[in-house]
Amino acid sequence: MVKIAELTCGAEYSGVQKEIEKAAAAVGGEIIFPEVDLDYIDKVEEYLGFEVASANLKLMFARAMSIIEGNTDAEAVFIATCFRCAEGALVRNEVRRLIQQHTDLPVVMYSFTERTKASELLTRMEALATIVERKSLLARKKQEGISLGIDSGSTTTKAVVMQDNEVVGTGWVYTRDVIESAKEAVDNALKEAGLKIEDIETIGTTGYGRHTIGEYFKADLIQEELTVNSKGAAFLADKQEGEATVIDIGGMDNKAISLNNAIPDSFTMGGICAGASGRFFEITARRLGVSIQELGELAAKGDWRKINMNSYCIVFGIQDLVTALAEGAKAEDVAAAAAHSVAEQIYEQQLQEVDVRDPVILVGGSSLLKGMVLALEEILGRKIIVPPYSQHIGAVGAALLASGFRYMKKKD
Repeated sequence: MVKIAELTCGAEYSGVQKEIEKAAAAVGGEIIFPEVDLDYIDKVEEYLGFEVASANLKLMFARAMSIIEGNTDAEAVFIATCFRCAEGALVRNEVRRLIQQHTDLPVVMYSFTERTKASELLTRMEALATIVERKSLLARKKQEGISLGIDSGSTTTKAVVMQDNEVVGTGWVYTRDVIESAKEAVDNALKEAGLKIEDIETIGTTGYGRHTIGEYFKADLIQEELTVNSKGAAFLADKQEGEATVIDIGGMDNKAISLNNAIPDSFTMGGICAGASGRFFEITARRLGVSIQELGELAAKGDWRKINMNSYCIVFGIQDLVTALAEGAKAEDVAAAAAHSVAEQIYEQQLQEVDVRDPVILVGGSSLLKGMVLALEEILGRKIIVPPYSQHIGAVGAALLASGFRYMKKKD
């Protein structure tokens, strides 16, 4: 079992602890707690020079130092605090930095509510287990033979056919019925590649519907999207060696992942609201009467400073845009404000919880929006890489890893 060290505050009181343990057990993980005594806690606080009011947060620091000093046999770290606690958010980030600076353990961050369920934690725990158990697979740098990757996302379903390290066919459809959408995307990818399903040697699936389509297509590899998308992004950006940061703007949530040689060592996903995702762009485009692609071009021409947007909620965010239009605002300024709002939320919600390293790679369907890329570059103050096939990133990663998984099985 993968030993996952838990560094949390308030999980017991909020009733979330059992859900954390349930999620870990579902992916073959075991939650462990670094053991420390009162004297050690006081020494750590004095050593760090970081005083906090909460005894539980002091305990988090001490447990983190126990891991760093090698007193705890951990293979991964899960760090979480209540989303309502400002002090907890500060400590959570400092603990993450300590762990990353002094160990090579994979880390995931989370802010929980009293209603958090194991299902919401499952992808995070699965990614931690995958990084520990399949590090040699994630380290493979090329695809061999003919592979099919399918990404069954919340909004769209993507399929990619790869042959000897190159993308030769792609398919992209809106997700309706999970299996039917996957079949359509696969048919489109095979047609573009000039191949038949019988020609496929390996199949990998990822995304929300990965288990359903994995069973249907008899996939060689079914894997969560965090590690898969990281692999696809590093491959397409030609950054499989060294450090990088991946920002993945999905249909309903986002992911921020720091990489070392294409392997995640820190990641976070989700957000307060879908107002920070591609869904917000869809609604904005519909309200402006333009396509998603046209929205990106409009946003690149507009000035976000002319629009007052104060809300992180998708509903109130749209209300702000509607109000601005009623007051005579230009469509391009509204589009720019929408892009800047999403970029700002990604910066404040996700990028504070990972180690942002150059180069920054932007993927997901929203990466094709010119205005979104410009907004993120302005906020981060650095150049953003948008690799080819960025909207198919999960499918590319699934094809790559499925090929490596089959190769490694044969070798064994």
